[in-house]
Amino acid sequence: MAHMGGPFWRSRPRAWSIPKGELETLPDGSEEDAFVAATREFAEEIGVPAPDVSYRELGTFRQSSGKRVVVFAAASALEVERVRSATFALELPRGSGRFVDFPEVDDARWVPLHDARALVVAGQVAALDALVALLADDAARADREP
Repeated sequence: MAHMGGPFWRSRPRAWSIPKGELETLPDGSEEDAFVAATREFAEEIGVPAPDVSYRELGTFRQSSGKRVVVFAAASALEVERVRSATFALELPRGSGRFVDFPEVDDARWVPLHDARALVVAGQVAALDALVALLADDAARADREP
């Protein structure tokens, strides 16, 4: 989970998110692949490459802003000692002409699912539910195998 940076999110509840971002438009006018975008955004927001492991798509989830987020999940032992996020400039105070840089993400960590539900932005709770369902299906399948 990634804690969103900047003054808007500093003391807000539910300010944690799955690392995410926009699909880029390629030179031929098409959109980049959602998985390629997800791994690129992970690297930009966390500061290290996404783990080189097998990923599974959890689905597409609509955010309160109307944006749609394609979420991927993977098992990994990756530990990030320090987040090195890309930054964004914000005019502070508004109308002053003075811009301050803030990190897109100011913290990242593994969070137990029961804690994540209370921390994540409301539009991503359904992604956590999809992860729980996927893990339950995997466990049931493993129980049926000889």
